[in-house]
Amino acid sequence: MGEEKRQISVGQFKDMMDLLAPCMDDYLYVFDIKNDIYCISPNALERFVIPSSQFSEVTKTLRQFIHPDDFAMVDDDIARIMRKEKAFHNLQYRWLDRSGKAIWINCRGRVLFGEDGEPEILAGCINEIGMKQKADNVSGLLGESSLKSQVKTLYDKNVKGFMLRLGIDDFKEINENRGMKYGDMILHKTAECIASAITPEQKLYKIVADEFAVVDVSGGDAGDARALYKRIRRVIDSFIETNGYEVFYTLSAGILEFDKIENHTYYNMMKWSEFALNTAKNSGKNKCCVYDVEAYETFLRRRSLVHKMRQAVNNNFEGFEAYYQPIIDIREGRLASAETLLRFRTEEFGMVSPVEFIPLLEESGLIIPVGRWVLRQAMAACSEVRRTLPDFRISVNLSYIQVLKSNVLAEILAGMEEYRLQPGSIVIELTESGFLEADDNFIGFCAGLRENGILLALDDFGTGYSNFHYLYNLSPNTIKIDRSFTLKALSNDYEFNLLQHMVDMTHDIDLKLCIEGIETQQELERINRMGPDYIQGYYFGKPCAFEQFLEAHICRS
Repeated sequence: MGEEKRQISVGQFKDMMDLLAPCMDDYLYVFDIKNDIYCISPNALERFVIPSSQFSEVTKTLRQFIHPDDFAMVDDDIARIMRKEKAFHNLQYRWLDRSGKAIWINCRGRVLFGEDGEPEILAGCINEIGMKQKADNVSGLLGESSLKSQVKTLYDKNVKGFMLRLGIDDFKEINENRGMKYGDMILHKTAECIASAITPEQKLYKIVADEFAVVDVSGGDAGDARALYKRIRRVIDSFIETNGYEVFYTLSAGILEFDKIENHTYYNMMKWSEFALNTAKNSGKNKCCVYDVEAYETFLRRRSLVHKMRQAVNNNFEGFEAYYQPIIDIREGRLASAETLLRFRTEEFGMVSPVEFIPLLEESGLIIPVGRWVLRQAMAACSEVRRTLPDFRISVNLSYIQVLKSNVLAEILAGMEEYRLQPGSIVIELTESGFLEADDNFIGFCAGLRENGILLALDDFGTGYSNFHYLYNLSPNTIKIDRSFTLKALSNDYEFNLLQHMVDMTHDIDLKLCIEGIETQQELERINRMGPDYIQGYYFGKPCAFEQFLEAHICRS
């Protein structure tokens, strides 16, 4: 094994690193083995969790930013250098960036030996092997790392301009239907179309997958960005026509105005522009959307709520509560049942409105475990109340997601057996909003309820689609009228007569009717003239925890 004799001092190495660092993306380093000192290009500190560009106690300090799973391998390689078993260091492993993320690097270096033949210096270069290319050969454009370099020039500057982030809608379908080669052609032609629409002052980059970014630092605003987006769409449409409509596709865009945001870091600008682009795509595609701080904060709140609800599910549903609201048999003047209502609270947000968190449960799929938990809470409550009121019933709301994506009927039957409940003691409430996309599923589910003697109520009837054929297809036992409908009936004679007809029709087909939202004696007296079967509302009691419900409605009865 040949030995390279030391011809240069550590200080000279460091001076060269400082000189060359601004001219390269890689990181130079020198390890003074004899004196246990390590020096690295200063720009590495911006990327990795390295304490200083020069440090001692090298082995101990390297452990701080080398991935724990890789440290033994690196330590062993250095030990072999110390034993003079090798004179060249060449390893691929992971360093930790400033956020703690693992970044793959290739560290190469040559050992320089002293006059006594002992290893004195290890000097070389570190480069990120997972780093994105500066240019994209498919589109022929500069890539994301080049965009990052330009964005760096915007840091802490009062720049007026915009970023227009463009994404091809449903590009995956082009690749699937026409093949990857054809998809690459579309990317290349799209890049040409965008390039032909921009001004000389604007820069175009190819970023992730099927997305492009136009950066304007010449003073443009959102209006200019929208005008550019329209020009690009016209050019794209012309290309599609010239191409004989072999494939038809559209572009969506997100607009980020530089003077409307603070902290122009690359990370922030990419996440905000991505949010704006996704907003455009989620709004129907083939359109553009300007980044809005309030909308982004709402998005972050929704994301945080989903995270907290997922934590709650994994922590024995801590934060979720089952509340109960009385339903009165108005003809007999007694408590007939209670509706189970889900509540959620956190230390950060306090009590969260069901209007906000229920859709998030459905979108995330968490409604499946949470709905199962609510069902069991309701059945346990019903079992306890029936010791005092044998005819008491409990109502439980089910999401259409539960019906579509879980065997909720089996869960209902298992719970009834566990809590020894008779079929007539459970009322399943379904909202008609899910019916249109799940007709067959709901009809089959409701048939299963009937076969097992379980009662069904259609909730919020009259506020959604109001297709009366559902009454035939689903054969419910009860129809519930939402408070919004009730309020109209109380303030408008036409609406009052319409509700009266609904009550009469319901009774004509031998169904029960519950009117929700009664809050005053005056409202009760007027609605009572219609002859409903059940009344629910604040007049008889607000939703409350089970202990309060027992105290207010059971212990006093």
